[in-house]
Amino acid sequence: MPGGAPVVSSRSAPGEAAFRGFAGLPGAVAVSHLRVYDWPAADGVRGGTPHVHLTCSEAYVVTGGRGAVQTLTTSGYEVTPLSPGTVVWFTPGTIHRLVNEDDLRITVLMQNNGLPEAGDAVLTLPTRYLTDADRYAAATVIPADAPEEERERVARARRDLAVEGYRALRDVAGPEPLAAFHRAAAALVRPRLAEWRERWQRGAEAAAAATGQQLDRLERGDMSHLRDALVRAEQPSAHGRFGMCGRLDVYDGKR
Repeated sequence: MPGGAPVVSSRSAPGEAAFRGFAGLPGAVAVSHLRVYDWPAADGVRGGTPHVHLTCSEAYVVTGGRGAVQTLTTSGYEVTPLSPGTVVWFTPGTIHRLVNEDDLRITVLMQNNGLPEAGDAVLTLPTRYLTDADRYAAATVIPADAPEEERERVARARRDLAVEGYRALRDVAGPEPLAAFHRAAAALVRPRLAEWRERWQRGAEAAAAATGQQLDRLERGDMSHLRDALVRAEQPSAHGRFGMCGRLDVYDGKR
């Protein structure tokens, strides 16, 4: 979800007349409301699709219900309970699986203009899918114009495949299976890195550059940017979209 037009780079002259503030969501994060899937998987656990992000941190603010997030990193496997008021976040490389024990609802904060929902996510499918980009796409892409029942079928099928691969990673001893998954995930996303970089530049980098410009101006006694203060509000641009972990209400967060 784009966070607004780019600002002048922090490398520009401090008095640059073309300076523009960043008017996207704070820090170019993205926000969505999530109702975690309650579909039971083969292991009897109800919840979402295990996956990993390669360049983005993600945070959960639990607003209702009860559940947990299972995580798998090079440090091992952990389970973090989730209840209203809990805030939990994790950095790139954390495989995570949301568990819905009782109507779990979450406000999700995603780094880099919502890049996790726009490509920076690799599902923990079995290896036979990870080594073939076309096969991976066929198993994971939900057709936007398909009927509701078909979109749900695809979402459930990819969740079940991801749980299969996730359990294999979790239950095999030693660091190599996880390292092999990381290598495969990096290879899958490599063709999209230029697109991701552009999204980061017009979002998080632009937001940080705007703060640098404002600090420079204030040091010179120039508070002219305060005259350009804005207030923005919006309603969700989509309701109930099939996401990786549940049904999403999403916000554009644009200027």
